[in-house]
Amino acid sequence: MGRLQGPNVATTIQYVLSGLAIGGIYALVALGFHIMWSAAKAVNFAHGDTLMIGAVLAVMGVDAGIPLPVACCIGIAAGGVFGLLLERFAVRSFAGTPTSVGWMLTTIAVGVMVEALATLQFGGFSRPLASPGVKSAVHILGAGVYPQELLIPLVAILVMIGLKLMQRHTLIGRAMQAVAHDKRAAALMGINVNRIVAFSFGLASLLGAAAGVLVAPVIQVSASMGAILGLKGFAVAIIGGITSAPGVVVAGLAFGIMENSSKDIFRPPPARSSASA
Repeated sequence: MGRLQGPNVATTIQYVLSGLAIGGIYALVALGFHIMWSAAKAVNFAHGDTLMIGAVLAVMGVDAGIPLPVACCIGIAAGGVFGLLLERFAVRSFAGTPTSVGWMLTTIAVGVMVEALATLQFGGFSRPLASPGVKSAVHILGAGVYPQELLIPLVAILVMIGLKLMQRHTLIGRAMQAVAHDKRAAALMGINVNRIVAFSFGLASLLGAAAGVLVAPVIQVSASMGAILGLKGFAVAIIGGITSAPGVVVAGLAFGIMENSSKDIFRPPPARSSASA
């Protein structure tokens, strides 16, 4: 019985740590939905593709000989620009019609087109992003985990804290809250509602692209990777309460652990040698 207890504990820890990693990605995606909904009462259903944009451009940049940090910054910046452009041309036109689903259908259509374009440029095959965070694993109570996997949930929690601080202690954060509460009253107070909504979409897309860069080293990057992660991130946002940043983070981490207990989508952790065991 004593010999069975160690491996069982190590396996449980392995599931929890790997689950926190993928849950952190869901949480970051869900935080993007939270930001958009809080400011505009609308969301970008191509938000998962911002994750794909960040990951794909980072991989293509490294393949082209660009240093990894620069390639990652390019991918994240491109994701932010994508969000700004999508809000301006696909969402803002329907801002005055709250009952319209035009913004929903338009963002879905844009997502399909972006995925098709990425497939043409990146190819239909998958490959990971080379990163120092997956070169060697660290062992915690017998469980092997990559440092990159530990970084993902930590970033999700830090982003959540940063959002709360921004909303409470910065002018733009307070403006976002005012716009979320009543756009017309915010406009009468001198707040540029369109700019605040555009900023919200850009910030959400920036986070989505950053999530793609974070997860790219531990899963296979492909042009279609954003669809399923975006869908799960939206589900997490709904479950956690799309208006609550802490709620979506907790829901994302919990969902990742539950999902990983049944199916591990990460690379298998490096096996410990018999000598170290």
